[in-house]
Amino acid sequence: MARVNSDFTADIIGLQVAEHGPDARVVTVTGEIDTLTAPKLASFLGEQLSAARVVVVDLDGVEFLGSAGLSALFEANELASREHRALRLVCHSRIANRALEATELRNQFTFADTVPDALKNSF
Repeated sequence: MARVNSDFTADIIGLQVAEHGPDARVVTVTGEIDTLTAPKLASFLGEQLSAARVVVVDLDGVEFLGSAGLSALFEANELASREHRALRLVCHSRIANRALEATELRNQFTFADTVPDALKNSF
């Protein structure tokens, strides 16, 4: 009987974080954000928002953004707002942008053209 790695989502979604000073983090997301991977993204973003006042999410490497992923991003944005923190998105992924526009969620988020632009004007 074959054993399956319990964290098979690591092959589907990539999450990396870089600290930028004491109050800012950049989360780089690659791969697919779907029903299987969205909980991992939601948890990861929650951890970053509890540690930093500004969290920038770089979605440039996203190849699929489903409704569960949109929900995870929206909930992270709501958490940031409640906690007086900032969640900013950088998104040049055609697929991710299409999903945000089709669901009319794009105007719910703060966007920046580049990660350095998103890090400017941190609290």
